[in-house]
Amino acid sequence: MRSIIVIDDEESMCICLAIILRKEGYRVQYATHPEKAIELIKMHPFDLALLDIKMPGMSGLDLLKIIKETSPETVVIMMTAYASTETAVRAIKSGAYDYLTKPFKDNNEVKHIIRNALEKKQLTEENLALRTELSELRDQYRLDNLVGKSKKMREIFSIIRKIADSTSTVLITGESGTGKELVARAIHNCSRRREKPLVSLNCGAMPEGLLESELFGHVKGAFTGAISTKKGLFEMADGGTLFLDEIGTTPLSIQVKLLRVLQDREIRRVGSTEGIQIDVRLIAATNIDIKSAICAGTFREDLYYRLNVIPIHLPPLREREEDIPLLVEHFLRQFNKKSSRGPKAISSEAMQLLCAYSWPGNVREMENTIERAVALAAQDIIQPEDLPENIRRSATIETPVIDYNLEQGVDLEKIMDSLEKSLIFQALDKSKGNKTKAAELLNLSFRSFRYRLKKYDHSQ
Repeated sequence: MRSIIVIDDEESMCICLAIILRKEGYRVQYATHPEKAIELIKMHPFDLALLDIKMPGMSGLDLLKIIKETSPETVVIMMTAYASTETAVRAIKSGAYDYLTKPFKDNNEVKHIIRNALEKKQLTEENLALRTELSELRDQYRLDNLVGKSKKMREIFSIIRKIADSTSTVLITGESGTGKELVARAIHNCSRRREKPLVSLNCGAMPEGLLESELFGHVKGAFTGAISTKKGLFEMADGGTLFLDEIGTTPLSIQVKLLRVLQDREIRRVGSTEGIQIDVRLIAATNIDIKSAICAGTFREDLYYRLNVIPIHLPPLREREEDIPLLVEHFLRQFNKKSSRGPKAISSEAMQLLCAYSWPGNVREMENTIERAVALAAQDIIQPEDLPENIRRSATIETPVIDYNLEQGVDLEKIMDSLEKSLIFQALDKSKGNKTKAAELLNLSFRSFRYRLKKYDHSQ
């Protein structure tokens, strides 16, 4: 239950506001003297304070400063019968959330402003809690730029730490966008080779002739256009790590030469008969089913076994849902540093949509989504409308069709819960995540709506 303190030298105003707010379900205390208010706030920090700006003995602005020093998490709304733009600006600059003019034209306006203020406080608390959790668990749930607390990701972190200093070849498999290059970088950065180069190449992006030259280098005159001798990526990565992405698309002629390198630890430049010894750890990655490629004759079985010494499989994001909030926060921090528009948090409604989405493009798609939201969001808090339409649309919940077979009996409680849940989330969808509007669509008080939502949305 949220707590509110009303501070006004007119006791009748305090009593009136206390009655109105208690009916809304808030716990309310009041004080008619600034000293008493300070005493109460020191004993029990309140969620919100309604503070009169003109009182005998101490001005509301002075008391506002004391409240912010004593209980910075308390949201303060100023009240005055002497409205002026200058006073309002001073109050808000001093930390007030909003400004009300007495006498109030409509009690609903007062209730609405309080609801909005407490909702914003709730979002701030949720984001602070998540940031605190992330800070505490970062060492356990983050390795280099890999983020995750799911069992599968913790197992991958453990494997990376165990094999980092090995020279054994690693084969990383997983769908496109799951972060295979990040795993390769984490292995390299955790190893003794981290002071040496990490060289990367996408094998699927090059034609066969160019790929051979890129990997092994060439000597002058080896082919038309070879006007000088050039080192290949294996030589450039000497002492470090070479990461070959999309290894499954490599032509068979190149596969034979890769096999020879893995067996002999020696390369030959194109056009040369001289062998060059190298010390390179090879990490390969693919998003195709290599065993199917072997059966189809497009990938050599002997090379597969040479590459698959240490296999690491990255699960798709849809199989690690508990990692989604951590990844969202990770990308928010990353793009907030680059954005000149200031830091952003994410609303619980928007987070709910992100957690419900299937992420066919995996982590790469999420990264792009958060970058877009940070760039386009009009407010400091990312709302559902700041997310792409396909993410919002995929989470729409339709009213369930239920077969009421009364002859066999029905579970009325289950039916009512199912219908209530569906209508609540439909209302949230229609209102674009605005809980106040969703409550109005269902003809519920905000408090009643919030209570019902908590039954079905455990993030609340």
